[in-house]
Amino acid sequence: MKLYCIAVLHKGETKVNPLASAHELSSFGYFQRSSVKEFMDFACKIVAERTMVGSRASVKEKEYICHVYVRSDCLTGLVIADHEYPQRVAHTLINKVLEEFTGKVPKSQWPTANQSRIVYGELADYLQKYQDPKQADSMTKIQSELDETKIILVVRHDREVSGAGGEARRYGGQVG
Repeated sequence: MKLYCIAVLHKGETKVNPLASAHELSSFGYFQRSSVKEFMDFACKIVAERTMVGSRASVKEKEYICHVYVRSDCLTGLVIADHEYPQRVAHTLINKVLEEFTGKVPKSQWPTANQSRIVYGELADYLQKYQDPKQADSMTKIQSELDETKIILVVRHDREVSGAGGEARRYGGQVG
């Protein structure tokens, strides 16, 4: 599971205005990183333009999936991840980022500000924290622990059944 990009944009009537973004490109070659970053920024703008206000979407593009949410106030959050990354966790992250961004950057700046003037360094922290969805999201962590417990119980049950069956046969009884 890999998270590559988190972006915050404002969807205006005629254009999309990028406000803040963070990228994790260490899995790409050094000379590919700028091209990959440009591709991701472009994909963010296109997906934001094509998503209706007040809706969520997950768009597949080659080996990536772009999760987007355009709020009713036109503030847009996007996450680009691989296909293994849980959709629910991605949308939880988008909600958290948009709420925090709304509290730190005045709404009046959204339509006209450019990325270099907006200070919102928390995106890099979120990008790092959410690389492991089990650690960042409590529901995913609980589900993972439940899955592990289920496997352990099934293995123990199988051992008990096979052990009980062996003893029943040894004494001439039936296994049932």
